[in-house]
Amino acid sequence: MKSTAGTSTRAGQRRDRSPRNYPRLTHPLVRGSKDGPLRRASWEEALSLAAGGFRRVREESGPDAFGMFSCARATNEMNYVAQKFTRVVMGTNNVDSCNRTCHAPSVAGLTAALGSGGGTSSYEEVEHADLIVMWGSNARFAHPIFFHHVLKGIRNGARMYAVDPRRTSTAEWAESWLGPNVGTDIPLAHAVGREIIHAGLANRAFIERATEGFEEYAAEVEPWTLTVAAKVTGVPAEAIRSLAHAYATAERAQLCWTLGITEHHNGTDNVRALINLALLTGHVGRYGSGLQPLRGQNNVQGGGDMGAIPNRLPGFQDILSPATREKFETAWGAAIQPRYGLNLTDMFEAMESGALRAVYCIGENPAQSEADSGQAVERMRQLDHLVVQDIFLTKTAELADVVLPATAAWCETDGTTTNSERRVQRVRKAVHPPGEAREDIDILCDLAGRLGHDWKFEDSEAVWDELRSISPDHWGMTYGRLEEHQGIQWPCPSTERIEPGYLHGRLWESDPGRRLPRAVFGPVKHDPPVDVTDEDYPLRLTTGRRLDSYNTGVQSGSFASPLRRGEYVELCPEDAGRYGVAVGETVRISSRRGSVTAPVWIDPGLRPGLAFMTMHFPDEVDTNQLTIEANCPIAGTAEFKASAIRIEKLP
Repeated sequence: MKSTAGTSTRAGQRRDRSPRNYPRLTHPLVRGSKDGPLRRASWEEALSLAAGGFRRVREESGPDAFGMFSCARATNEMNYVAQKFTRVVMGTNNVDSCNRTCHAPSVAGLTAALGSGGGTSSYEEVEHADLIVMWGSNARFAHPIFFHHVLKGIRNGARMYAVDPRRTSTAEWAESWLGPNVGTDIPLAHAVGREIIHAGLANRAFIERATEGFEEYAAEVEPWTLTVAAKVTGVPAEAIRSLAHAYATAERAQLCWTLGITEHHNGTDNVRALINLALLTGHVGRYGSGLQPLRGQNNVQGGGDMGAIPNRLPGFQDILSPATREKFETAWGAAIQPRYGLNLTDMFEAMESGALRAVYCIGENPAQSEADSGQAVERMRQLDHLVVQDIFLTKTAELADVVLPATAAWCETDGTTTNSERRVQRVRKAVHPPGEAREDIDILCDLAGRLGHDWKFEDSEAVWDELRSISPDHWGMTYGRLEEHQGIQWPCPSTERIEPGYLHGRLWESDPGRRLPRAVFGPVKHDPPVDVTDEDYPLRLTTGRRLDSYNTGVQSGSFASPLRRGEYVELCPEDAGRYGVAVGETVRISSRRGSVTAPVWIDPGLRPGLAFMTMHFPDEVDTNQLTIEANCPIAGTAEFKASAIRIEKLP
């Protein structure tokens, strides 16, 4: 197909592809009144207003009226101080980040099954696998660095299966592509599991030695024959059988997934369904075989590791453990609430009820990244006090009472980040921040001081060393060792050795006592998408990323790319013909929550009834006006991947 993308919205009209310019924040901004405009202010005025608002809300409504949105792009050190500010200064566990909108189900599922929320393998292991399964993951576009490891694996002889409703760029490299209907991952996984069991390919020795719950799992998958699953998923029975046999008979297999699995109202159940396959075949806990939830931001793994989530303290230590709380209370000199805080989804609901009155938002843009973004904006408008700390004047910052200019973590500050393979790596300051912008940690400490806590950190290493002292998984990672080894994966409990790059090796120990705790099968049931397609909304919209852009485009949108064509609604040739629309023609896309207009792009990788859009260009096409806030009850992640829409030609 000859490309006309990004050149027109109607025949003869050229589409503007010039970069968007989000202004870099170089000085504090404050709002004189709720309805007044933001104006320039001194740091003294801005910090006094920010701290004063937090103090007032806490005194009037208690600590749980406050919430912290921490940043998945900032350093581990910043996230550590942000969660400490929330728990020690404000006295609540209401802290979370955008991990809630993406891989919270992965953390929940892995923790429930294996006891740890991190991916189980290193990237290097993919290069030496016999089989690679990319399930709900267009890693070629969304995780290009990881995909280079996949390509090395393929060159080394690995077979690859791609499981995705769209025939993506990733699928083009696969030996076989399975295209399930959106929201049918559990039936497909169950059919794979049943076939493995009935073909006599289950690793019975591993199941008996290292797992529990197999009988319940086997009973759950029993109804999902290849024939039944083919009818529900749309995947041919022989293709399901082929995947099952390939996965079960491989010596080393990597099962990788991203948001195509997690961004559903039953995202945690989806994750458990995939983990079950690894337990069924013994593809976990040893070199080359593992489970890889691919993280999309530079430190979304690290943010959770540092405790910037409502149910875990730094080092992924459970808040509900009295011994854990006692350790942190001794280290921090403050009491910690003996209960879980509100996650991001809960906090937005609490805004609407009035229970959450103040939010400190660091480096996040929920005004454009949340599902049903119109509702999210209205909820934030109801806050009594919103402080945004960022490097750009985002749409969220435009709603704030106080805006604090911070540093870009990747080049203007020192610290560490943690990637998807649990590798902690150093980040070094290369340039000075512009204008009056300040280090995030300095800002947090200044606010803490104004609220009665005199915190002094000489540098980022001092923060890291405090974290190490209370997180056994990080104790062995001094800055010196991180530099020496060019990054270290957790767990690293000793300064004398480096642990294997894979997790859960205990499951293969010969001593039964050392295999504990056992891995747990999780029987889960099929639950179709909440937003049902019907005569009024006959198309299924799924969302995702493109190679040239990043999230809501605040950072990537400020520079030009020859690959970028702006936002389109992508349709298959059959649906484009049925609606009588052509490439570049602007149409109206409507869901039960809102409507947007966007030009059409035709993608032969889509099947009839399926449309695709991204969230990269919300200033021109706010795709999240269409998505549904149907949340996973375990992880709180919304169903970005399954909305019902209709397409209408414009007059």
